Amino acid sequence: MKSLIKPLGIVALLGLVAVGGWFAFGQHKPAPDVAVTRLDGQTLSIGSLRGKVVFVNFWATTCTTCVKEMPEVVATYRKYADQGFETLAVAMSYDNPAWVRDYKERTGLPFTVVQDLSGKAAEAFGDVRLTPTSYLIDRKGRIVQSFLGEPKWDSLHAQIERLLAEPA
Repeated sequence: MKSLIKPLGIVALLGLVAVGGWFAFGQHKPAPDVAVTRLDGQTLSIGSLRGKVVFVNFWATTCTTCVKEMPEVVATYRKYADQGFETLAVAMSYDNPAWVRDYKERTGLPFTVVQDLSGKAAEAFGDVRLTPTSYLIDRKGRIVQSFLGEPKWDSLHAQIERLLAEPA
């Protein structure tokens, strides 16, 4: 019986992730200050976003859950952008750059989209391999919540509102 506890605990955790769509880890861990390349070729340092609440979303054009959640990511950005909220969509290294540019143009994504061509951003954020994986960063540059899969949007919005109410 004792030997079943660990496997059952792992299965229960995976079930929570699958049902809940999110989990928290690395709470208040400093976000990596990694440089990424915007689609226009300009470099952006994640550290340059300090002072804002930031939603970093690792995604791919070939990921059906990523594409499904993107309208909610856009709606969340639009809801909070004028309050000091930023969204950074990080396309995975294996994603075709032409497909990423086409998706951004076709859907009119209003936030910054970058291509992680080297994979260094995914590595810096804990070796991200599954998409979508997202991170919520507070104004002080700390990761306060991480998401594997699509977040529960109401809970995410409540967390964003709490973070926006805090001083930088």
